[in-house]
Amino acid sequence: MNVVYEKQTGKKLQEAIDSLTEHLKSSGFGVLWQLNFKDKLKEKGLEFKDDFVVLEVCNPRQAKEVLEQNIHIGYVLPCKMVVRNEGDKTYIGMTNPETLIGLYDSPELTQVAKSVADSLKAAIEASL
Repeated sequence: MNVVYEKQTGKKLQEAIDSLTEHLKSSGFGVLWQLNFKDKLKEKGLEFKDDFVVLEVCNPRQAKEVLEQNIHIGYVLPCKMVVRNEGDKTYIGMTNPETLIGLYDSPELTQVAKSVADSLKAAIEASL
């Protein structure tokens, strides 16, 4: 199973971020934090060619459920999603929750991870 799930969109960066944020809300997810590595590196005097925006997203009910079953899952929470440019192309992607949960010995969380992954993939697809 791949760690990264990513799709190209015809939208510009901010338009893709706005669309993704709206579609996440409809699935019960919120954006907790956002960072553009290009801007952060520029603050540090380093140049980075393309925008690479990380969004940390969370569905509180699902987060509570997995943390109650295995507190160590908190090390890979919240879910990371990315909207990035590569030249004139824009991509929307995520780290796959099923793959990350699979790193832990918690087979009882497989269904929750699949549900989270399906919701995040649906938000990506709807945002294209």
